[in-house]
Amino acid sequence: MNAALIVLVIVLVLALAGPLLIYNRLVRLRNVTRESWRDIDTELQRRYDLIPNLVNTVKGYAAHEQQTFEAVTAQRADAMSGVREADQQGPREQALAQGVTQLLAVAERYPDLKASEQFLALQRELSDTEDRIQVARRIYNANVRAYDTLVQTFPAMLVARWFKFTVQPYFELDPIVRGAGPPPVDLSGRT
Repeated sequence: MNAALIVLVIVLVLALAGPLLIYNRLVRLRNVTRESWRDIDTELQRRYDLIPNLVNTVKGYAAHEQQTFEAVTAQRADAMSGVREADQQGPREQALAQGVTQLLAVAERYPDLKASEQFLALQRELSDTEDRIQVARRIYNANVRAYDTLVQTFPAMLVARWFKFTVQPYFELDPIVRGAGPPPVDLSGRT
C-alpha cells in the first residue's frame, strides 16, 4: 500500500511538473518577445526624432519641394500614432521609409545640400538607425518564431490554449519594399 501511494505521488508530481514547466517557458518566451518589440519601438522612435531634422535641412535647400516635405511629415505622424503591434506597424513603417527615400532623392538634386556637414551627419544617423531597426526586427522575429513554435506544438499547445497564449505576429516588410533595397545613402561626401 505504501509503495502504491509513493508511486501515485510521483506520478502526480510528474504530471503537474510538465505543464508547470511548459507554462513557465511560455511566459518567459512571451516576455522576451514583448521586450524585443520594445527594442524595435525604441529604434523607431529614434528614426521619428531624426526625420524632422532631415526634413528641415533639405527644406533649407529645396523649399519648392513642399509636397514631399508634407508627405514625409504626415507619414511620420501616422507611423507614430495608434497601437504599435507588429502586424499593424509594418505597413506604416514601410510608407515612412518610402517617404524618406523620396526625401533623400530630392537631396540628390542639390550638390550643396549633399556636401552639407549637417545633412551628411543626419544621413549617417539615419543609416545607423535603419541598421539598428533591421537588427532589432531580426531579433524580434526570431523570438516570435520560438514563442509561436512552442504555442503551436504538442503538448505545449494544450497548456497554451488553456491559459490563452496566442500566436504573435512577425514584423515584416512588404516584398515590394524589401526588393527595392535600402534607401540610397551616399556617405562619401562627394558631389
